[in-house]
Amino acid sequence: MSMGLKLPEQNQVMLIGRLTHDPELRFTTKQIPVCSFRLALNRRFKDATSGEWREEATFVPIVVWRNAAERCKERLKKGSPVQVEGRLRSREYEDKTGQKRTVLEVEARRVQFLAPTAVTTGAEPGLAADAAADMPVPIGSSSNGQSVDADIEEVPF
Repeated sequence: MSMGLKLPEQNQVMLIGRLTHDPELRFTTKQIPVCSFRLALNRRFKDATSGEWREEATFVPIVVWRNAAERCKERLKKGSPVQVEGRLRSREYEDKTGQKRTVLEVEARRVQFLAPTAVTTGAEPGLAADAAADMPVPIGSSSNGQSVDADIEEVPF
């Protein structure tokens, strides 16, 4: 039952963490690059009952598209610190046994490298995967600014 109340919809995520493994670069059937990795987000807190300090880790899957995906594969490795800005996205797929699975992941709009990498030559630490000097094609558009089909079915995993 709708009460006529309109709520603004907002889907924005900002995370800072370290990669749990080297990023994986794949290509869709239309040869669009897509990079995936997981971020470990650590939280330190004081246990209310014991008074001891504890750490808790949360692992979040990240997906990066197009030019930014290729730069992430080139510049990041396991343990790299990054800041990711994007949106939550859920998708369904069938696993090898035929079971339907649902995944909740962050589709990155921007990935900020927080430390220099060995692969980097002459670049400043902290360059973003969407830095103005090497701007990727924004998700959902082509190099000439026209809209492109961002077909979720193209995801190869």
